[in-house]
Amino acid sequence: MSDPSALMVTRREALLRLTSTAVAAAAVGTGIAVFHDRRTVSASAATIPDWRVPLPGAGSAAAARGGEPTANVRRAVAAMGGMDRFIRKGDTVLVKPNVGWDRLPEQAANTDPQVVAEIVRLCRAAGARRVVVTDISCNDPRRCFARSGIEAAATAAGAEVIEARRLRLLAAALPGLSAGLEVIEELLRADRVINVPVVKHHSLSHVTLGMKNWLGVLGKGRNRLHQDINRALAELGATFRPTLTVVDATRVLAANGPVGGSLADVLPVGAVLAATDPVLADAWGASLLGHKPADLGFIAEAERRGVGRADVRLVKELGMA
Repeated sequence: MSDPSALMVTRREALLRLTSTAVAAAAVGTGIAVFHDRRTVSASAATIPDWRVPLPGAGSAAAARGGEPTANVRRAVAAMGGMDRFIRKGDTVLVKPNVGWDRLPEQAANTDPQVVAEIVRLCRAAGARRVVVTDISCNDPRRCFARSGIEAAATAAGAEVIEARRLRLLAAALPGLSAGLEVIEELLRADRVINVPVVKHHSLSHVTLGMKNWLGVLGKGRNRLHQDINRALAELGATFRPTLTVVDATRVLAANGPVGGSLADVLPVGAVLAATDPVLADAWGASLLGHKPADLGFIAEAERRGVGRADVRLVKELGMA
């Protein structure tokens, strides 16, 4: 078992690591030191479950705009058939927001706490026995969960909030990704998983959304995935198959991501999307920052691999509240 606190880095350290991984990527050319054949996995490693729920006739994505974050979540999830179509009575649900940074909600570096809290309430109302909210933060996890407002909001809504120092990591079979990675044990034990990214600019992948949000469930070595970021994110999308992706665009960090800091970089979009298609979810989020999904390598690669579709015209836009 690894100590998740070893993952906590300062912004300066993170930038230094990105620089070193870029040098390493140039040295290995195609990245063969980081990626291996998808067919090759450790027999002793845990298998990543498939948390998807087949829903014939249900839409693959719906977006609500103009209301308060809680209302937008309710409308978007209702348009997908309601949370009780995804959560069964007695389920353990893991909710995975972005809680990477020591930032206030207004700075838009983390998922909006009201979005997280409403998802918890909807899961509880659908009969979930236990709802866990967790992430492996980059900054001090106690400060990240406190200053983001997520710890207080999620706890009040009925969730068990677990920050990095209280997590256990297990070896897992991650075909196509770096050997030796570990994942959060709570993730492997969950009956259902809801991925809740925030829409942000990112200096390396251009945007950080749902597929990149999976980095927050990985243990030591996850920084190595930056060596070939587009391929890595597509592999994450193929490996982690959530029940739902709920994209928070309440506030969008349009520049200087993923950490941000200046309110001048934040756009008050006021939207939330719920999706069963993770590629479509990322394509929609990327479009809010002015990107054509086909121009983003990880989205194009994930679509090519059959993870989902990137045509934002497939999103059911519910309009303003």
